Amino acid sequence: MKIQKIFHYAYIIFAVLFLYDAISKWSDNRNGAYMSLLFAALATFMFFFRKRFSKKFEDRNNK
Repeated sequence: MKIQKIFHYAYIIFAVLFLYDAISKWSDNRNGAYMSLLFAALATFMFFFRKRFSKKFEDRNNK
């Protein structure tokens, strides 16, 4: 379970990295910046989705 929680926060780290990449590419390559923003949004979504799914799974196992 601890490793799973570490991977939850890895999604946030990737989202921050993709956001930084999008900001750095914004003036030179807009299409690349949009792709990085898409990946940042996807990583953020995955963080919340996996966190919620893990909580449901944990609650089900506790019953």
